[in-house]
Amino acid sequence: MIHDILTMGLLLCGAHWLADYPLQPDFLVKAKIEGPLRVYHLIAHAGIHATMVLLITKSPVLALAEWVLHAVIDEGKTKGKISFAQDQALHLLCKLLWLVASFSILKT
Repeated sequence: MIHDILTMGLLLCGAHWLADYPLQPDFLVKAKIEGPLRVYHLIAHAGIHATMVLLITKSPVLALAEWVLHAVIDEGKTKGKISFAQDQALHLLCKLLWLVASFSILKT
């Protein structure tokens, strides 16, 4: 069980970093901040994260929660309400919540 928890935790963190860096090219970073399709690009980026959570946890509910919370957190960052460090900490806190939820669901 510990092995499974550690594996999923590492996969969630690794997927986050993959989706936030190599899978978020410069044009997407800029497009989330300004432009006529700003909200679309923000939702698309959050959708990439949601897909990662779905693939790892197999939970559409957790993936939807990731999609919404990732978009809200990133919107806070683009508006200057939270710093980059706070943004990353909140995203990783979400991953911890998905991990706990995943294993709580498995126990029931």
